[in-house]
Amino acid sequence: MRHLLTFLLGLCCCAATAQQPSIYNDDPQQRLPVGVEKPTHGFIPATGGTVDRVRVEPPHWYTGMPNPELQVLLYDQNIGQEDVTVSYPGVLVGSVERVENPNYLFVHLYIGPGAKPGKFRLNLGNGKSYPYELRARSRNPKHVGELETSDLIYLIMPDRFANGDPTNDSIPGMRQQGVNRNKMFFRHGGDLQGIVDHLDYVDDLGATVLWLNPVLENDQPYESYHGYAVTDHYLVDRRFGSNEDYKTLVDRAHDRDLKVVMDIIFNHVGNEHWFIRDLPERDWIHQWDEFTRPIYRGALIHDPHAAASDKKQLLEGWFDNHMPDLNQRNPRLAKYLIQNTIWWAEWSGHDGYRIDTYFYPDPDFMAQWAREIQRAFPGIILFGETWVQSPAIQATFTEDNQLIDDYNANLPSVTDFQIHFAIEEALHHEQSWTGGITKLYYTLAHDFLYENAHRNVLFLDNHDKSRFYSTVNEDDQKFKTGLALLMTLRGIPSIYYGTELKMTGYADPDGKVRQDMPGGFAGDERSVFVESQRTDTERAAFDYIKNLAQYRKRTTALHDGALTHYVPENDIYVYFRHDADATVMVVVNTKGEAQTVDTKRYRERMDGFGSAMDVISGAAVESLQMIEVPAHGVRVLELR
Repeated sequence: MRHLLTFLLGLCCCAATAQQPSIYNDDPQQRLPVGVEKPTHGFIPATGGTVDRVRVEPPHWYTGMPNPELQVLLYDQNIGQEDVTVSYPGVLVGSVERVENPNYLFVHLYIGPGAKPGKFRLNLGNGKSYPYELRARSRNPKHVGELETSDLIYLIMPDRFANGDPTNDSIPGMRQQGVNRNKMFFRHGGDLQGIVDHLDYVDDLGATVLWLNPVLENDQPYESYHGYAVTDHYLVDRRFGSNEDYKTLVDRAHDRDLKVVMDIIFNHVGNEHWFIRDLPERDWIHQWDEFTRPIYRGALIHDPHAAASDKKQLLEGWFDNHMPDLNQRNPRLAKYLIQNTIWWAEWSGHDGYRIDTYFYPDPDFMAQWAREIQRAFPGIILFGETWVQSPAIQATFTEDNQLIDDYNANLPSVTDFQIHFAIEEALHHEQSWTGGITKLYYTLAHDFLYENAHRNVLFLDNHDKSRFYSTVNEDDQKFKTGLALLMTLRGIPSIYYGTELKMTGYADPDGKVRQDMPGGFAGDERSVFVESQRTDTERAAFDYIKNLAQYRKRTTALHDGALTHYVPENDIYVYFRHDADATVMVVVNTKGEAQTVDTKRYRERMDGFGSAMDVISGAAVESLQMIEVPAHGVRVLELR
């Protein structure tokens, strides 16, 4: 049972981490601090309890937004029956919504096109008032950094990357105190300053996009490090730094032409979230008589034969006991979530969002959110996690695919689990009619399902998956072949931190693949951020990826160029990426022995070329008639 629960939790982004083999013995069943019990219910009442902090959210807003309507959440003791007035040019109170919890008011303002930046007050009939501010937009929304097919994404789990500010390791009053790097379920102390300190490392690797696992507050009594149990939507977790520190990270990244993507979760929050502890209304979350997990099957969303009870459990089940499932069909919650992401993008200047557990929230809400955020920021980076089991199901979550009548997800990009599974299959098994390298061929043959499959985000591993070097049984040739596929197939590649150092580990639980970066923490014997302190193995892996990344960055054929591939034969798969400027030939051998490939079959794409440059080695290839490929190996050739 323990292993089953670990597997189910691994489908989300919610476990913990390891630094070295000794902490792998940290028993998941023993990770709760003394006196902390896991919730076992699935029902939370709207209580109208004592208010420990007055809240006004969003904390401020902006003039010139394309949507003139703004919902302001007011939270204070027993204000639920009050009227609200505003006296400010260009701002009108449209309506005031009252809910069953008397500590809440939802004030709907209309901000006219002539409204100027400035401060005013939200006045209640009982004499109370709350300050509010309209600010000028700080950037041209048309200049947001777009996710381009030339990009390379680098994924970091902040708590495990580097500790740049030890003074924030423990924050008085928060439910989990201190750091313990010997326990995978505890915080290790990594923070935003640690990432800023090592942006040169990310830049040197060749990455162009920085994707951070969630940085918003997770004030939970256990497993608070990973970020996927948010407890305050408008506050960066203080153990990572402040809101200003996050903005500084974005600015410093932009100085290096690095884009920044924030990881967000619409499906659930932590049970210690302030609005869960005093629920606005019962249907703010999905309520169950007893704790109920979802059915982890994304096919249910658009399955024409799905049982209604199955679909309900998928959309409304709680991911874990301490993660209440949000009800995005509640219009006030929907507005709250949409405004929150618009606020962060405008306030911080970051470039986009990766959406966790994308198909678990209400699909109509997700389509509405994607439409609204792109209305506010045309071209903003958006890609969703779609951990499903078929290309057709995955494609339904992308924009403009015309697969589902009267439905458009409005989502430009998804994490391409289908290519991930296909690469795993190709590297683990010999070719068969549908298996081995043939699975990769068939997966790519489904690209007609997408409006533009080149926007999909490719990956070999991530914070939920076993480390790639481990999954190929630490076979150097397979490791290189997988990375060459990642960098030359259609789509936008992403690298999980540590992959460039051949980090190992199996996601059992997923905390074991969330290791500390050596040198990022006080007391480390060496620093992988310094080239001279990397081992020979680490240096070779880093340089291999860097070489491919730099070549990919300057080769337009690997961005938007066409992909022409040939049905695999004898464990050999050949494809070409080509445009008017270049033709790149990739030859993959998944057999356990070296092969020599006769290129006659591929002449329609090779006519006019007589030689090549080996992209990986840099060596000249004088003849293209026969190409030698090592066992489980790959050749990447720029034809001349």
